[in-house]
Amino acid sequence: MRIDGKVALITGASEGIGAACVRAFHARGVRVALIARDEAKLRAVAGENDRVLTGDLTSAEDRRRVVEGALAHFGRIDILVNNAGVGLYAPAHQAPMEPTRRLFELNFFAPLEMTQLVAPGMIRQGSGAIVNVSSIAGKVTLPWFTLYSASKYALCSLSDGLRMELRRSGIHVMKVCPGYVDTGFQAHVLGGESPAGVRGTRRTFAITAEQCAEAIARGLERNARTVLTPRTGWLFVMAERLFPGLLDAQLERIYYATR
Repeated sequence: MRIDGKVALITGASEGIGAACVRAFHARGVRVALIARDEAKLRAVAGENDRVLTGDLTSAEDRRRVVEGALAHFGRIDILVNNAGVGLYAPAHQAPMEPTRRLFELNFFAPLEMTQLVAPGMIRQGSGAIVNVSSIAGKVTLPWFTLYSASKYALCSLSDGLRMELRRSGIHVMKVCPGYVDTGFQAHVLGGESPAGVRGTRRTFAITAEQCAEAIARGLERNARTVLTPRTGWLFVMAERLFPGLLDAQLERIYYATR
């Protein structure tokens, strides 16, 4: 897929992976509609030919408004990058329901409705791409991050189903499963913090936001189904598939080490 000259709508574009995607897409000649809550941060990232749209993607009204704003400005959307997301460190059997519902609203229902809003236009033009930024936690459940993992597993499953639903309409769907990305994500979690044992091992699967964005852009260009970055993350996924009991025991030890 050639993405130069295309129009991309990127959620969570004010910082981290989203902002890095804006820069990676600019380098490839893509025009961008940027969405997040902080207008000042968005304008610091946006190019002169971009469209800045502010909104809270947990709001159905804001979802519709930003898609309509992008379409009104560019006339089309060729690439949707569902990047906005949030974390929650809390045992699933004790987690309060209000932040749990907010987590699923942003991590799953927002990408679903954003897809529903852009899909009709992509179907009419006979082309398009939907990128859902999940996580390696959507491939292997992390017990200190159970609800986040559940939301990202759901996003992966949604992506696979959408791919089969939309392929004959000329729309490609790609899921992205990064390992630990060095961003401000931890500062925005809805509650709790990661175990100390996890903080010491993150670097095994760590990448920068720029590396993740490049992997996303290259994945689009080669019509990848799944982008798992860094590639060492596949070893983690394979361990879960081949030795699930052993990996469970190791993750359980990390979970209980600081409780």
